[in-house]
Amino acid sequence: MRRNGYLIVALVVMTLLPMWYVGLHGEPPSEEIAIDQSVSELRPLDGFVDTPNKLSPSQVGVIVWVALLALVAVLSAAHRFMNRAVRPDEPATAAGAGADDAAVADGGQAEATGDASATARPAGGQVGLPWLSTEERWVVEYHDASDAIEGLVAMGGLTVLAIVFAALFTGEYLTLARTQYFGVYAAGMFLSLAGSTVAYYAWFMPHVEVAERRDH
Repeated sequence: MRRNGYLIVALVVMTLLPMWYVGLHGEPPSEEIAIDQSVSELRPLDGFVDTPNKLSPSQVGVIVWVALLALVAVLSAAHRFMNRAVRPDEPATAAGAGADDAAVADGGQAEATGDASATARPAGGQVGLPWLSTEERWVVEYHDASDAIEGLVAMGGLTVLAIVFAALFTGEYLTLARTQYFGVYAAGMFLSLAGSTVAYYAWFMPHVEVAERRDH
């Protein structure tokens, strides 16, 4: 992690700790209200982690902020992975590349332009979709999908995990209905599906970067 990252984490901690201290002096704890086991076998209060019976609004606010910041961190890590982990280090179309060296998405030849802001402009005009390549917009970098076996393994494993968590969630709903287990199974299911989307984008979709001429 860079120094700026440590600074951001320190600022977040310095902000959340006083909020949590104030939240600790909120509403007094309350007692559990359990279901009568002679009437029903549902056990929503059972779990593998001890949790408070009641949270004050300040504590809920701190938890929400922590969850949102964690979500931002996860999204940032997924974005970096999709754009760097399985992409070539060198761009397919380099600045100043000639017509014989530049890669074009539609397989055609590219021609260099005199514009310093442009890198390589496809001679064919249209690349993939009509709106992607026009007189004022052209492809400057294109990496085809890697279709690596690692992608198939990752997507297969994540798909199996999503099915397993979905089955566990359904089984919990039909039996003990424990709240903590509901949350864990639902989180595992949705994170597995999200990971499948990330893996598909990273390994099975091309990476395209375009340049566009604008008049200011």
